[in-house]
Amino acid sequence: MQPLHNPHNLNDLIEKGNLSELKSLAIPVVREQNRSSTFRSAMMISTHNLKHLSKIPMLETECVMLNLEDGVSAEQKPYALVLCAMTLASHPKIDKKMVVRVNALDEGGAEEIAFLNPFMPDAIRVPKVRSTEDVRRIAELVEDGIEIHLSIETKEAWSALGQLAITPRITTYYLGVLDLFADLGLSQSLLTNDNPTVHYMLAHFLMTARACGVKPVSFVYQDFKNDDALREWLVLEKKMGFDAKGCISPAQVSLIHQIFGHSEAEIERCRELVRLFEEHRAKGISGFVDERFGFIDEPIYKGAMAVLDSL
Repeated sequence: MQPLHNPHNLNDLIEKGNLSELKSLAIPVVREQNRSSTFRSAMMISTHNLKHLSKIPMLETECVMLNLEDGVSAEQKPYALVLCAMTLASHPKIDKKMVVRVNALDEGGAEEIAFLNPFMPDAIRVPKVRSTEDVRRIAELVEDGIEIHLSIETKEAWSALGQLAITPRITTYYLGVLDLFADLGLSQSLLTNDNPTVHYMLAHFLMTARACGVKPVSFVYQDFKNDDALREWLVLEKKMGFDAKGCISPAQVSLIHQIFGHSEAEIERCRELVRLFEEHRAKGISGFVDERFGFIDEPIYKGAMAVLDSL
């Protein structure tokens, strides 16, 4: 297989339109699946861009979103699909979750899933989902062992949010806020971090996903040069309970990790709470008062464990 860190021959094949020879270089390998659900950043990488694909190992992001949908032209999509497969094959083991965002099922997504199944991405993310019937079809198409991630960006998906997680393989929802606003007939000018409608939207998305046992990932903030505005969104989202956000630049990744991380003092507090509770539980005591932390019981213990498990 042609290595992605030496893209010259690949570029030649693409420029000459030699798709068949490019496909011959895409050979599946056994990949070690990344089952982690603790990622904080999900950074979009367009799969037609060889330069960006070659930099994946150096990226700080904890989840790489290999994008075949928006931003990839119709002419580029066949080549992007093969490069996506080659990228997966070139990383049989990596410290990042490798997710592929395919096109809508009836816009080429079904065929993309069939092509990618042997390359075993950690997850396949499907856009424009509208019903549980759509999800059943996705579950039939995606190979067992590959997680299913859903973009929540249609009014139908929003209305059915609590019913879409029909299989444990569905592990993550992404909020596609711009498409959702458009589908609901809402102006994007409403998308400000002090708007009560936006607060309701974020809270409903977060709580419903959590209640279904699904990880909620907040929307991509498009103005990637405006760190101050992104920081305001992250502070709000962390206060609400979010721990992950989509992004499109390395600078956004750094800021997401900074805001969504845990301080050393918080981590040490959680470790001490866990230690104290487990010591008392071994003696048959499930609720007690500590002079530093106040009343400690099982819900307090579970909250501390959740923080430590996310590290």
